[in-house]
Amino acid sequence: MATKTPRRVLMLHGYAQSATIFSKRMGALRKACGKEIELVFIDAPHVLTPVDLAEQFSTSELGAEEASDQDPALTPRCWWKSDKALAQMNGLEDTLRLLRDLLHKDHYDGVFGFSQGACLAAILAALLEKPDTFPAFLIDGKPPHPPLQFCIAACGFRPDNPFCDSIFFPSYSTPTLHVLGNMDVIVVAERSNTLLEVSSNKRVEYHDGGHFIPSKANWRNFLRSYMRDPLGNVPSPGPAPVSQAPSGAATPVSSETPVSS
Repeated sequence: MATKTPRRVLMLHGYAQSATIFSKRMGALRKACGKEIELVFIDAPHVLTPVDLAEQFSTSELGAEEASDQDPALTPRCWWKSDKALAQMNGLEDTLRLLRDLLHKDHYDGVFGFSQGACLAAILAALLEKPDTFPAFLIDGKPPHPPLQFCIAACGFRPDNPFCDSIFFPSYSTPTLHVLGNMDVIVVAERSNTLLEVSSNKRVEYHDGGHFIPSKANWRNFLRSYMRDPLGNVPSPGPAPVSQAPSGAATPVSSETPVSS
């Protein structure tokens, strides 16, 4: 009997995290996915300096307490650097070239991002639908990869940026699961709604916590089921059992928790 090829999902970490930090925080989900779904974590190309971090929320608020410039695997990174008005996206084009080369080498079924990584996940999904928007994304005049089967954007948002407007507007149609925290003070509802507005094939699930990806069993099972069959009738994760802390907010750092825009 032929062995079923595992689904591959590109994992994009949040601002001030790294592939290692995000992978550790998603440890419970990785375990739940087993050999059926391969989660591929990659580092953002841009390294953050102490000056960069001083202008943003604390690393604790961003879900990156482990970040350290003393360990290359824990070096805080980002997919682009913004000004205080969050209008500039310095380094985004370099990031898209990195993703272009990665997608050209391997096949991915979907993309899963957190905070700034969620924003990038949606950008990538939309760009693969109309790659001519950014000619440098093409290889020999062709897109590097077919459109993705799904996108998961946890604590995502849409940048107020002309380049991104050209990719997103009027909308993108990749099936997208938006995971949002009712108590998120970093990506507030007004900001997350801007991404929902351009996501024409969306599913929205809320949890009762803040800026993090829920890690309790009901959410792990839900996310695994969604990645298996994003167009299927996957039941909502529902509230956590009374015996559990809300949404995994108390989950140990090694399992999962917050990250940034």
